[in-house]
Amino acid sequence: MKTHPRAFVQLCVTALSNGYAVGFARGTIFKGRIKGLCLPGLNCYSCPGALGACPIGSLQAVLTSHEYGFSFYVVGFLLAVGALCGRFVCGWLCPFGFFQDLLHRIPFPKKLRRLPGEKALRLLRYVILVGFVILLPMFVTDAYGLGKPWFCTYLCPAGTLEAGIPLTLASAALRDAAGWVFRWKLLLLILLILLSLVVYRPFCRYLCPLGAVYGLCNPVSLVRLKVDPGACVQCGVCQDACPLDIQVWKKPNGTACIRCGKCVRACPCGAIQAPFVKGGKTVSTKG
Repeated sequence: MKTHPRAFVQLCVTALSNGYAVGFARGTIFKGRIKGLCLPGLNCYSCPGALGACPIGSLQAVLTSHEYGFSFYVVGFLLAVGALCGRFVCGWLCPFGFFQDLLHRIPFPKKLRRLPGEKALRLLRYVILVGFVILLPMFVTDAYGLGKPWFCTYLCPAGTLEAGIPLTLASAALRDAAGWVFRWKLLLLILLILLSLVVYRPFCRYLCPLGAVYGLCNPVSLVRLKVDPGACVQCGVCQDACPLDIQVWKKPNGTACIRCGKCVRACPCGAIQAPFVKGGKTVSTKG
């Protein structure tokens, strides 16, 4: 079976991001010097194989500290990657996004293009970004002035999949200590897995705070889509091909687009262009 270039890139990035294979065997995490460097996608710091840090986890770690109220490195990293790539990271470089892609390929009796209340649901990722990633870690603190990473602790399914499950399976002590928080996050992960069979990338669409940050950069990022208004006939083929059901001819660089490139390849007029994928064949629209 032929492997699509995007899937191959996703596989390679996932393998390289989690290249500390001995960590899975020993039930430990990598602690080398590069561990403090952020990776662009959502990849848990505590994953036994992770060679780098998650930018959302790093941001919360700074915000929960009474010594460092702001991190120029983490914020600068997010803005730099966002300005360069936007949500191209989500479509090509995020291990958890790749996991959802694989789940959605599993046959299911009925696949949904979108969920009821789609527009409102897409706002949830901004609520999570502002509330669980920024405000709660900053202002809900203990007697020592320390907060906690609310998103990582109570919501992040990537952390459960990549770190919680492998580490718990490898350690009897952790299994004995696992409480309601672990069970709650395991339930969330299971629900998300089931939902991923039905609708494309539900976590990316509705809940991911990292995608929310990168999505805000989509309209100005260097890696972007371009629609030739002279060639586009608004036939809707691009929307049919888009797994996120985006009207590409109207908003080619909206906050939801993950730059998968399917619209570029599907366009019968060759009206959509992108620097990261080859377009389809151009056909005449006259007559």
